Amino acid sequence: MQQSKFAPPEEATKKVQEIFERYLTKKALRLTPQRRLILDYFLHAEWHLSAEDLYQRIRQLDSRVGYSTVYRTLKLLCECSLARELPLGGDRSHFEPMYKVQHHDHLICTNCGRIIEFFCKEIEDLQQKICAEHRFMLTKHTHEIYGLCADCKTAQESKQ
Repeated sequence: MQQSKFAPPEEATKKVQEIFERYLTKKALRLTPQRRLILDYFLHAEWHLSAEDLYQRIRQLDSRVGYSTVYRTLKLLCECSLARELPLGGDRSHFEPMYKVQHHDHLICTNCGRIIEFFCKEIEDLQQKICAEHRFMLTKHTHEIYGLCADCKTAQESKQ
């Protein structure tokens, strides 16, 4: 499976497992084989996954894994800052890994739901400039642009 260009590097996978296992231990939980499978698939996914998307893919690998296990595992990953929930419009939140992930922003297709990650130094610099002008200390931000992806734009134009 190909990784997103903003996904954690392969060598980080073991470190993420260690961090997650320590977090689970503090909560008196175990890193079960099911949680390990969910974690591994999630870290190496090449797209943003909803809990439902991840559940469908995990079920193909292990039919014994339930939806609640997938959802709770994603929530635990968010609690320990290894993942982030992205309420990117629509009816489902998506999740993305956060361990050693380069900051990036998102283009979201309002037709098909496709999410495209991008990084733009000029946007980041402009945000810093605006904050400085207003003597505002930036602690975090999200930048989401909604519209039509190239495929949906082409399909829409061909219908006209």
